Amino acid sequence: MALRIGDEAPDFTVQSTIGEFTLSKYLGGSWGLFFSHPADYTPVCTTELGTAQKLVPEFTKRNVKPFALSVDPVDKHAGWIKDINETQNVNFDFPIIADDHRTVSTLYGMLDQTNLEKQTGMPLTVRSVFIIDPSRKIRLILTYPASCGRNFDEILRVIDSLQLTDKVKVATPANWKKGDDAIVVPSIDNEKAKELFGGFTQIKPYLRTVKASQYQK
Repeated sequence: MALRIGDEAPDFTVQSTIGEFTLSKYLGGSWGLFFSHPADYTPVCTTELGTAQKLVPEFTKRNVKPFALSVDPVDKHAGWIKDINETQNVNFDFPIIADDHRTVSTLYGMLDQTNLEKQTGMPLTVRSVFIIDPSRKIRLILTYPASCGRNFDEILRVIDSLQLTDKVKVATPANWKKGDDAIVVPSIDNEKAKELFGGFTQIKPYLRTVKASQYQK
């Protein structure tokens, strides 16, 4: 059965560029950003990993640990990292999982049966993204086409939204960014909303907004 939002992220132990990698041990009490790549030495993936590495300080601020997967072995990953460092001007240091037997990509439903490796005939992975919370629940799933690199600004935006709405009784509207107005959740009545936020703007009875200064108290 395919994984869905709200499912527990399956644990696994495999080899990676930082040695033996066990998901539960790596995450500990942190959030996780897990994203897959169809193969090493691919141009779009090279830019994605470089971008993710540049954003590590932002992930760290949010208690998020990134980790990637490619269907090639560790020794090939090591050579690819040299290219990532050279072409993207980074010092790459977070783990890339070796999934040459497709164990993890099968577990997470990442395989594209229409895109087969020429030498082995085995399916390659799609560009999947999973955001995993500290209780190891899957909170977001995205799948990108091979021709389109991932939008890491959007990934950070979703992490910000998830972390905010886990703590505060708000939802975030279209194109919301950190610091923008948020929406009071429908389950909160007006009296409770005034108690929590000191007031709100009512656009419609079902659409009430609060400013960041109100929900970030």
